[in-house]
Amino acid sequence: MRLRTILWSGVAAVLLVLVAGAGWVLSLPPASGALAAPAIDRQEADATIAALKPRRQQRPLVAIISINDATETTDYLMPYGILKRADVADVMAVATQPGPVTLFPVLKVEPDATVAEFDARHPQGADYVIVPAMSRDDDPVVLEWIRSQSAKGAIVIGICAGAKVVGASGLLDGKRATTHWYSVGELRDKHPLIHYIADRRFVVDQGVATTTGITASMPMMLSLIEAIAGRRKAEAVAHELGLTGWDARHASGAFKFTRPFALTAIRNTHAFWDREQLGLELTPGMDEVSLALVADAWSRTYRSRAVTISATTEAVASRNGMRILPDQVIANWPSEARIAGFEHQPPAVALDQALRNIADRYGTDTTDFVAMQLEYPKQSAAQ
Repeated sequence: MRLRTILWSGVAAVLLVLVAGAGWVLSLPPASGALAAPAIDRQEADATIAALKPRRQQRPLVAIISINDATETTDYLMPYGILKRADVADVMAVATQPGPVTLFPVLKVEPDATVAEFDARHPQGADYVIVPAMSRDDDPVVLEWIRSQSAKGAIVIGICAGAKVVGASGLLDGKRATTHWYSVGELRDKHPLIHYIADRRFVVDQGVATTTGITASMPMMLSLIEAIAGRRKAEAVAHELGLTGWDARHASGAFKFTRPFALTAIRNTHAFWDREQLGLELTPGMDEVSLALVADAWSRTYRSRAVTISATTEAVASRNGMRILPDQVIANWPSEARIAGFEHQPPAVALDQALRNIADRYGTDTTDFVAMQLEYPKQSAAQ
């Protein structure tokens, strides 16, 4: 009798959880459609570029900071690749400790220097410090370093949820800012002195810039290039990236936790018997921005994870010199489980192609799920 009571109690508990979960899902808003982003007037656009102008006359120095154990893939590699491609500044990938940097959700790279080595080489500090999203927002080395760089005159740029790291440093208090749609509530709760600005892919205020989701670092970096080297140079780089525009316009209301988003996450998470590892071969000279976007997108489906493969254990140098370490050393990865064809595509084209391929493999719900995580505007994605 006692056993029967325990069993029925367990069944009742499971049913309660299921009912509560179903109620929560039903309480979520339906899918958000493509909304028109409000226009940016010329005065605001000019003021943004002016606020990003370098402080010194000589060639600017950019440092991209990371923690070694978990820094976001595209937040780290996209600014590096775009700025290196533009060749308007000296760019250094910096880590808090010696050794490789493990990026999430995928890739492992070798940085150029530690923060200590950077400080020894450049005691005057950087002109720009780029802060990607990290697995923790309160790393003491990162917080102290970006505060010290800001004190030396650097413009600090928080990419995506990297705004939470900048917020933890105190540099955003009393300033206008934005961040990834999923982190807005947390940022505002932890740092009530920050003035959140909606409907902007990036915001610049008093020596600090912040962006919305992962893909917003494309327009952010192009605006930085325009501030350093002028509009024509930015247009040329945008063309190489596969973009026609890059201003700060954004429809924040299109990005939120919706019922289809939650259902796709639940369905794909529970399809554990049908999860794939997809091989992504590292080739010398590959575009690191395209690599990051494609690897990131395929690793956010909850159905697949990209793994980098190579014939040797040696790091492979990308187009602009980032040294990428393979996850697996293998020469005969099955062709049907390879991600191919993106290596030399412009980044925006590579991302759109990856989203189309994800739709072909897992359905459009999963494509929308990935694009929502990347905060990639629907009107920009190829359908």
